Order: sequence, then structure tokens, then C-alpha cells
Amino acid sequence: MSTSATPFQLPVFPPQPPVDERPLLTPEQATELMRLFKIFANDTRLRLLHALVREGEMRVGDLAEAVGMKPQAVSNQLQRLVDRRILGSRRNGTNIYHRVIDPCVSVLLERGLCLIECCPEQEGDHE
Repeated sequence: MSTSATPFQLPVFPPQPPVDERPLLTPEQATELMRLFKIFANDTRLRLLHALVREGEMRVGDLAEAVGMKPQAVSNQLQRLVDRRILGSRRNGTNIYHRVIDPCVSVLLERGLCLIECCPEQEGDHE
């Protein structure tokens, strides 16, 4: 986990063409997307990400309280997100603060909420 006394530095990404203008996904890209979606396919991690998007940055104890979990369990989930470079952390004295550093996360959460609110799953529509 990276810790420092300096403020968070968000990564800078070059502009990308819209998805409908890109070539068809390669098998390698599809596999990498699958791995990424597995990180997001966890209700606890989604709640932690949403809390961080809402608050900006939070300590593990505050996150644990927000989602009703033990700090160690929250810390384990945060580590997966840090390893994937979705979250960053900084130390201030004895406190470690976590923050979303990938600008795509808030967009992904917003689009996901849009999908479940605008087009709710209907009973019997499982494939």
C-alpha cells in the first residue's frame, strides 16, 4: 500500500475513442475486462467505492462503520482495490486515508445504478 504525506495525484489518461468506434475486443482485452469486472462483482467493494466517491477520502475505521463491517475485513477488501490501482492511500500521522484515484470508477457506478434503476430486472428474465 502506498502511503505518503503528499496529496493524492490522479492519473492522467489520454482521450480514448468511443467504444463503438474501437476495433472488436481482442481475446486478451476481453480477459482483462473479465478480471476487472470480477473486482467490481462484490457487494462490499461496491459499497466501499460508493462511500469513497461520496466522501472523497476516508480512513478504514470510518469506512468500516459506514458499511457495518469490521476494520480488518474492510482493509482486506481495500487491498484488492489498491492492488488494481483503483484506490490510492496516504498517511497523515497514524491515520491512513483511502481515495478513489481511477476517474472511471464514479462513471461506472453511475452507469450501473442507471442500468438497475432505469431497467429493473424482472422476475423470470434470468438467462
